[in-house]
Amino acid sequence: MSVNVGLISNGVVVAPWLIRVWGLEPNAIPLPSKTTRITFKNNFEIRTIPRHYARSFWALRADTREDLLCLSGAIENMKRTHHCSELCPTHIGQRVVLEGWVHSRRDLGGVIFIDVRDREGRTQCVFDPSDLTPELFSQAAALRSECVIRITGKVRARPAGTNNPKIPTGEIEVMSAELEVLNVAEVLPFPVDDPEAAAKVNEELRLEYRYLDLRRPEMARNLRLRSKVAAATRGYMDEQGFLEVETPLLFKSTPEGAREFLVPNRRDPGTFYALPQSPQQFKQILMVAGVERYYQLARCFRDEDQRADRQLEFTQIDIEMSFIEREDIYNLIEGLIKRVWKTALNIDVPTPFRRMPYQEAIDRFGIDKPDSRFGMELADFTEEFRASTFKVFSGTVANHGVVKAINAKGLACVTQGQMDTMTELAKSFGAKGLAFIKVEGGEWKSPIVKFFSAAEKEALTKKLNIEEGDLILFAADQWLTACEILGKLRLYSAEILKAQGKLSIPANRFDFLWVVDFPLLSFDKEQNRWYSSHHPFTAPVAEDIPFLKSEPKKVRGQHYDVVVNGVELGGGSIRIHQPDLQRTVFEEVLQIPPDETRTRFGYLLEAFRYGAPPHGGIALGFDRMLAILCGTPSIRDVIAFPKTAKGVCLMTESPAGVSTRQLRDLHIEVKTSKQA
Repeated sequence: MSVNVGLISNGVVVAPWLIRVWGLEPNAIPLPSKTTRITFKNNFEIRTIPRHYARSFWALRADTREDLLCLSGAIENMKRTHHCSELCPTHIGQRVVLEGWVHSRRDLGGVIFIDVRDREGRTQCVFDPSDLTPELFSQAAALRSECVIRITGKVRARPAGTNNPKIPTGEIEVMSAELEVLNVAEVLPFPVDDPEAAAKVNEELRLEYRYLDLRRPEMARNLRLRSKVAAATRGYMDEQGFLEVETPLLFKSTPEGAREFLVPNRRDPGTFYALPQSPQQFKQILMVAGVERYYQLARCFRDEDQRADRQLEFTQIDIEMSFIEREDIYNLIEGLIKRVWKTALNIDVPTPFRRMPYQEAIDRFGIDKPDSRFGMELADFTEEFRASTFKVFSGTVANHGVVKAINAKGLACVTQGQMDTMTELAKSFGAKGLAFIKVEGGEWKSPIVKFFSAAEKEALTKKLNIEEGDLILFAADQWLTACEILGKLRLYSAEILKAQGKLSIPANRFDFLWVVDFPLLSFDKEQNRWYSSHHPFTAPVAEDIPFLKSEPKKVRGQHYDVVVNGVELGGGSIRIHQPDLQRTVFEEVLQIPPDETRTRFGYLLEAFRYGAPPHGGIALGFDRMLAILCGTPSIRDVIAFPKTAKGVCLMTESPAGVSTRQLRDLHIEVKTSKQA
């Protein structure tokens, strides 16, 4: 990149915006070269120079054009001329200045080779004692990894046979003539120049020294990709006519959903703000306000136990639209994902995505975010075992349950430890154990086989395509529980098969689909009441509205999730926009008392009285999307400063205690449990 500077008649060097202010028009478009000359209509001249020199020019004076050139040359000698991934054979013979960190230092036969690294890449620099003063050579020999340096030298081709095709600058090297140490680095707590060694470093140590961890090329790549995807998202949404609107971070408590972070209000003791779990209500208010198309890369907060794909604070691509139906959301998001995947990975994602009803997803894959890249689908044997002599199965069917099974092909070699893990997975859903069959040596090995009739065995063989080496896993329970058990076992079996090399899934394969027609409500047995499967603002499918009070279980919601490779990338819904229907859902279906409804949602219901348009939206997990694009299982690898699984920032040592005065100002008294 370059900017223009101009020599004006009074000898002042100025930037292009001043030239434009003074009414001077160039008769040529400058090229990004340090020596491009442009002549103006009034015979004044300018030259283009690298952008990072421009700050030095605006207030400098030069009495002649020759003075300007000398001034330019002097400043160029002081500043870096190229980044460390830029030099190539076309630069051979040029004098260059590089600045960055010492990535590595090697002493080969008395000649020192230093790889200089900056954000863009690295370049090999050579220190030959025959061309340098003893002091300069000794200075180079004393450099440690991660010292910050400036090197001046001449570009030359690498000697024959020494090219490094793994880096963009692998055909050249810089013969160093000058060296300036800008800062000395202490011995590092872990290496950042060796990916294999760094990958073995304890994650807590990496998070404690996150500024060093972020120097690693892999982490720098992740941050660069994050920025690139954010820019692509904003560009796409702008093209689609959306407005980026920021919503408040200081909100009010809405206890439905995850636990919130509360912020005490010093001005009114006993009152609290809450950090938003999402901008849900604000974006609906924006639709009432006539914004029609809103989005933002929203910061959200949830005080919940963390996993590899969860953080206390996270970012989501938050979207809301007016005057739409579900298909409009599908088309918008498919276009966004297509743009993002092309930008980040240069992969063309085929559209439209498959639509899969929730019922089908659970029935076939045992989960509402199915990984459709491999088979091992659930098969139903309820009718086949209705009259079975194996009472565990027939008794379940008689109790209105189901019998289902999967074939983990080639997994009869499962270890006892792995079988124990599978059994515990089944028990975690309330099962008493795990029924299975191993097919080995032409024989079905299982204590339950003796109860099966020939017809039952034949049905199993036909539906599951049972062959030598297979492992058959069963679940007999109520429909949802049986499906969820096998859904977990399916994913666990796939991991074992992948580790054994029996299941191969290409790294660049992305299977996108929409899961639709979720149940609007789920039942909480402990509290003996219905609760929203998604959130209380989700609109029911129109033809199901009559069942809201009489048969809530039948009501489908206009809720949709976009899924890729078994990961929920995002979810949303068409919203309720009629105040009477919203009040019915709050008070009669969810049994929220009227006074609590007014306290928590009164302003929203009030807004709906003044002409709320039909609207809907979606939120995509930005961090989760980046983890998929970067090929990492943990979103901590795509967030600059993440928290640990315990919610701690090891680098800044937060959270931390506060002073007694601060607590007094907030009218807070801390009571801690007494240690035994």
